[in-house]
Order: sequence, then C-alpha cells, then structure tokens
Amino acid sequence: MSISRVLSCVLHFLSLLIPSLHHVNAQDHPLAKIPSLRTNNFWLSRPYFNPASFLDVNNSVANLSSLWVNKPSADHHVRTGRNSILVPILVRVSDRPSGFVCGFYCNYDCNGFAFAVLIFPNHNATDDSFLPADELKVVWSANRNSLVSKNATLQLTEQGDLVLKEADGTTAVWSTNTCGKSVVGLNLTETGNLMLFDSNNETVWQSFDHPTDSLLPEQRLVSGQKLVASVSEKDWSQGLISFDVTSNAVAARVGSNPPLEYFLWRVDYLDAIIFKNDGLFLSSGEPIWEFPSPPVSFTPYMKLGKIWCSCPILTGEENIHFRIIDQKEPDLGCSVVTPLLCEASHDQSFVELKDTSYFPALYYSEDAMDVESCKQACLKNCSCKAAMFTKIWRITKCSFLSEIFSLTDMAANKELIDSTLFLKVQNLPKKPKAPSPDINPPLVPPPPSNTGSEIIVMLVSCLAAFFGLFLIVVTRQSLPLKRYDAKEDEEDYLCQVPGLPTRFSYEVLVEATENFSQNLGKGGFGCVFEGILSDGTKIAVKCLNGFAQTRDSFLAEVETIGSIHHLNLVKLIGYCAIKSNKFLVYEYMCNGSLDKWLFHRNQELSLDWQTRRKIILDIAKGLTYLHEECHRKIVHLDIKPQNILLDKNFNAKVSDFGLSKLMDRDQSQVVTTLRGTLGYLAPEWFSSAITEKADVYSFGVVTLEILCGQKNLDHARPEKDMHLLNLFKVKAEEGGLSD
Repeated sequence: MSISRVLSCVLHFLSLLIPSLHHVNAQDHPLAKIPSLRTNNFWLSRPYFNPASFLDVNNSVANLSSLWVNKPSADHHVRTGRNSILVPILVRVSDRPSGFVCGFYCNYDCNGFAFAVLIFPNHNATDDSFLPADELKVVWSANRNSLVSKNATLQLTEQGDLVLKEADGTTAVWSTNTCGKSVVGLNLTETGNLMLFDSNNETVWQSFDHPTDSLLPEQRLVSGQKLVASVSEKDWSQGLISFDVTSNAVAARVGSNPPLEYFLWRVDYLDAIIFKNDGLFLSSGEPIWEFPSPPVSFTPYMKLGKIWCSCPILTGEENIHFRIIDQKEPDLGCSVVTPLLCEASHDQSFVELKDTSYFPALYYSEDAMDVESCKQACLKNCSCKAAMFTKIWRITKCSFLSEIFSLTDMAANKELIDSTLFLKVQNLPKKPKAPSPDINPPLVPPPPSNTGSEIIVMLVSCLAAFFGLFLIVVTRQSLPLKRYDAKEDEEDYLCQVPGLPTRFSYEVLVEATENFSQNLGKGGFGCVFEGILSDGTKIAVKCLNGFAQTRDSFLAEVETIGSIHHLNLVKLIGYCAIKSNKFLVYEYMCNGSLDKWLFHRNQELSLDWQTRRKIILDIAKGLTYLHEECHRKIVHLDIKPQNILLDKNFNAKVSDFGLSKLMDRDQSQVVTTLRGTLGYLAPEWFSSAITEKADVYSFGVVTLEILCGQKNLDHARPEKDMHLLNLFKVKAEEGGLSD
C-alpha cells in the first residue's frame, strides 16, 4: 500500500472524526469580536502614493487559468515611496473609507517581492463604519519568508490551485493546495479577504484563515492561530515575537523551544489592539505594556538601564565573561566570552546581578528553595543558563532560564520585589603563579671542572639521540602511509559525490556552535548542536561519534540528502570531515521535533486539529517524494515523531537519513539487518525482507500518535491502554473511535 492510499484513508477518517477542521468554534471565542489587530506596520510616505494610479485595474475577481507575471514597467506598476513598487493584480473599491489591492509588492531596495494584500485610503468613501486607512499598508502576505524575483508568476490553475512560482517557472514558492476542490474563481472582498470559491459561491480557501502579522475588521483569530511580527520594517520574514489567544486571555511569546510567554493579559473583549515587533501593545491608542525606555528588541544578555544598555558586569571588576557582539551595533546584544560546556559543569560559577529581572513571565520551580539550593539546582542542569531568585514580601521563588534575552534593572522597584539574577559562566583557566624570588639563596659550591669521563657520556648520549631520531623518521615513512592513503581515499570519495553540499572546516563549526555548547538533543548516531554561521544563518550540527561505526551512515546521509530537495525534507546545508570526526550541517528547525509537541502535559502547547492535519500531509508528501519521485527509491527505515522536525510555521519535515536504504526502481525488496525503533517497526522486519512499505507502516503509527496525542507504547498508562495500536483496534471494534 502506498503513502497516497494510506493518506486518503486517514483524511477520510479525519473527516468523520472532525466535521470541520477550518472553523474551530470561532464564533464562541471570547476574542471573536476583535475588529482590528496589527503587529508591524510598513509605513510609506504619503506624497509618493496616489491610489488613483492603479484604480484603473478595478477588477476584484479572476477566473481559472489566469496567469500574472511580476513584470514592473511604467504601464503596469505603481511606485509608492521609499523605492517601493506595487504590481497590482486585483483591486476592490467600495463606499468604505478603505480599499484593498493584491499583487506583487516590494519595499525599500526591492531585493524581493511578496504576493500580498494591501489596504489603501479611499477618499470618496461614504461609509465610515469600516477601519479607515491613511496610507498603503501590507495586511497579509503569502511568502514573507521566501520573496520572489522579477518575472515570478502567480497562476490560478485549471485544477483550482493558486500557485506562486519563481521566474524559472518550476520552483513553487507557495500554493493554496486546493487542487480538485471544485474551485471556479478568485475574489478579493471589500473586507480585504482573498478567497477561492466554488460553483456554489462557497469559500474553499481564504487568507483570513492564515493570518500573518495583522488582523482586519471581521477577521477572527482563534485558538491555534497566531500572529508573528516581522524581524524589522525592512526584513519581512518572521521574527521572534508571536501573539496568540487562549480561552480567556491574549498572550505574547518570544521564539524558543518551546516558546517563552512574556506577556499575558486576561480579557474578555478588546475594541482594538496593535502588536509591534518592539514589544509594544496598544489598545484604543493607550499603551497596555511596553519595555522600559528606551524600547529595544530582544537582545541576548543585554541589561537595560534607565539611560543606557550594557553587558552584565560585576561592580568595580573587568568584564571577563561577556562582550558586546558588535560595538557599532550595540542593539545586537552581548555574548559569552567562554561558552558553557555541559561536560565541564564542575568548573562553572555564577555572575550575581542584584536588582535584576528577566522580561518573560517566569516559570518557577514547584518547591520553594533558598538561594544556595536554587543556584546548585541550576548548576546540575545543563540546559539552565541562569537562575533567578525572587522575593516578594515573604514568598521566595526560584526560576531557571534556558535562554537569555534582555535583562531589566529592577532597582526602582526594590521595595516591592527583591530580584537577583545568577548568570551561569564557565570559569577561566587560572594562571600559574610565578615563584617568588629567594632573598637569601643558599651558597652553592662551584661546579667541578669537566673530566674525560663526562665528555664520553655526552658523546654517547648525542649518538643515541641521533639514532633514535633516525628510527622515528624511518617508521613514519613506512607505517602511517597506509593510514594516510585510506584517509585520502575517503576524502576523494566525498569529493566525487554528485551534488555534494558545502564542506565546512572544523574551526568554522566550533565557532558557529560556540564550541558545541548548545545541545538540541540526540539523534541517530550522534548528538545535535545549535549554531549560527557568520552570515547569521541558524544551523543544526549533527556530530557522528566514531568513524568506524558511522562511516557508512555518514556517506549515506551526505550522498542521499545532498542530492534531493523537497519542502518536506530537512535540507542538508553542508558537512565536515576531519580524521575520524564527521559532522552534518542541517537547516535549523526552531520548533524542534514533533514528539515535544505531542507528548507533554502543557495544554497551552497542544496542537490544534488543523495543524495536526497539516503535519500528517507534510509527512506524507515527504515520504511520497522519497518513495516515488526520486531517481532511486529511498527507504527511510526510521520514521518516528523524533525524526519529524517543525519549522517556525509548523511545516513538518522528515529528517535523519542515517538508516536510509536506496533501492533501484525494479528492485522489489532490500535485505538489511534489523534496525530502527521499537514500536514503529513493520512486521516484515522480522523476515529481513524490507520495502518502502516499512515506512508506510511507521507512518501509520505516527499518524495515530498525532491524532491521539499518545505514545504508541506508554508504560505510564494502565496495562489495557498501554499499547496504542491495540487500544485503537478495541475502540474500532466497539465503535468508540471518537472517544
């Protein structure tokens, strides 16, 4: 059975179990009446903008087989200020004070275009009940993280899919994935909603269901959706800050794994709200919460004072533990001089910062601790980078921080909150003390004169040393040559792999990972470390321990992943091969592995049904590519939640090809030794006759785990509910799957 057939069964089951995945009680949500929310404004200068310049398009509906090309020209585009260009596609103007236009749009230097929906002022409006606009602003975009170039295309295909492609005509950047859903047209509504509709005028897909950084009147933000502020006004890609709603509150979080909640406001109704990337909240023009002045972005290890910001430092001492990343751009924050090493935790201490707090809402320990216990608990935890001890009246709290962003000076609130932050640092090696000179050295008798016997001893010693050196040279010329040749053969093999990705030096990886200090977890054959390249690219470095045991795995991963490219497969950026040390450099997936989002007790981190459905589809697409679309069929052999990684948009990508097997198209099976993970192994493993169906079986197990949020083997549950597959079978026989 192929992945596509299994997937169709899964989707049919989902449709029975969950009648509507796209509308999760939105009308019952306490924030369903929010008329407007905005995060990061793209302000444009007024004198350059004239909405009448593109009103001649005046077409808000498009039919199937329509094709638009991003070809800015004097007759087909509008310059809107700050070197910004808009190539309009659909325009909607009504009697409301705001109109909408969708098209290709670039800002500032126009290094890339986004397919976006923008709001603009309508000075001829007669209805003032709608949100007025005084400037052209982006309110939704399809490809904020992957801008396209000139001559890119947007097409509403005959099959009903809206597809954005690069100028080469083959690289799909974004799609609505609505093929076969009876779409007949595209409509830009007077509320700014971009919709695909069918012959019954029913909505098949709409931009309102996929908010980016803005909410418009009549648009709803429901549980499971979030707004993500852009990095900056010039950089439209998703930044660290996100905004979402819970059952009775609004929350802002900063990106980490899992995200840290730094603001929570319990509220039943908001008339209007603005959410910006500098951490500022406004409701009806009044600030709700903001950073201490001056507001800055989330900069690591930067302490915010009343007048200026600085790196943490002990009073009266030289700062030997922290340094500013860039003196010319202090807003980038500070970094540690010596990275923290888990294996050297015995040689760590704390920098104590009195009257200092941390900006996120704190996650306290369950048990009250004294200061010393709080510090010792942090020292024993490799993930803990700082401990905060807070005393409010007579209540003491201890919290542990796994990531360090901006620090806040709390001296002004000392009477109410006594807060001390202990930053963990790696101790510097101690310099040996020089011996003190002896004031009264003892009298030493003069050395005796050389004798003939001493000369003979010196000659014999010199001859022996020369002979020993000769033996060493001869040995190096004979024995190690074979080892060197073996290494040469291996390096030559690596260089001959077609489509091989970038090869990094060991020194580059050491610098990028801060000496492999940020451990993300353990994957097949080795640990994975977080890092940042010199150009700012975040990476995940997989260290393969031991050459003899992992050579085949290393070559399989480099050759396999280096030659394939798919949106639902983790991208291999490069590798490093030095002696027996092997490293694989992957793209960084900020939301970590799927198991962290499925098997936990924090309901705030639970995935909504729409996201779960999307993850199942993404895994299926990745496996379908491996099984059916590659030149040689690729069998993964270890599909499990730990090997499914999630990016910032919760797009699922299959990772860890260390156990992969390649099969020719005419090869029905491949015989291999038993490997993989118990609970996900297909029955045919025990006959050693393996095909791609082994992956299909594992995919089915993972699908059940995604639907149920339960491990396939959970010893914490009663014995009758311990095995998920058996439990699922019993429920199916009893007709109780919806339970």
